[in-house]
Amino acid sequence: MRQRVKKREGTVVSAKMDKTVVVQVDRLVQHEFYGKRIRQRKRFMAHDAKGECGEGDRVVIIESHPLSKNKRWRVSSVIAKAAG
Repeated sequence: MRQRVKKREGTVVSAKMDKTVVVQVDRLVQHEFYGKRIRQRKRFMAHDAKGECGEGDRVVIIESHPLSKNKRWRVSSVIAKAAG
């Protein structure tokens, strides 16, 4: 049986590389003891084969096989383009 593909939604923070974008994924988690909600951020390098992403775009990335030393994600779709 095939495993479920991991998906993340985030914002492109850098699109300066060739066919690679850096996507920042924000999420809110609750502190174990105090109960306060804390914003956690993680940055993923994702493969953008068509080169259609720009900084500020909202994108969905999916997990894939290792594409380079740091790239293990691919851009699945662009949800919203950045204004301007």
